[in-house]
Amino acid sequence: MESINETVIEAQVQDVLRTCFDPEIPVDIYELGLVYEIHADAAGVVSIKMTLTSPHCPAAQSIPAEVEAKVKEIPGVTAVQIDLVWDPPWDPSRMSEAARLQMGMM
Repeated sequence: MESINETVIEAQVQDVLRTCFDPEIPVDIYELGLVYEIHADAAGVVSIKMTLTSPHCPAAQSIPAEVEAKVKEIPGVTAVQIDLVWDPPWDPSRMSEAARLQMGMM
């Protein structure tokens, strides 16, 4: 039963991440491919491994803070751990097909 709840929370996290945007790009961070991994454990701790489009991104402070605040609002989430990584570096090939279409890259 717990694994179902963990799966549900992970799906809810994906939905929430689709409401977070890089201020310079009109595509959410999930579709941009900035989120590498989402894991929820039985205690409600959500771990997110993510990156930004560049280490020099002007939103380097605000995006992770927004992600943490929004994920904490999900019922059942007890804590959020954001791991901001630069390896592998983000590149446009990580974008979803929908994001590429929205950006006119197809």
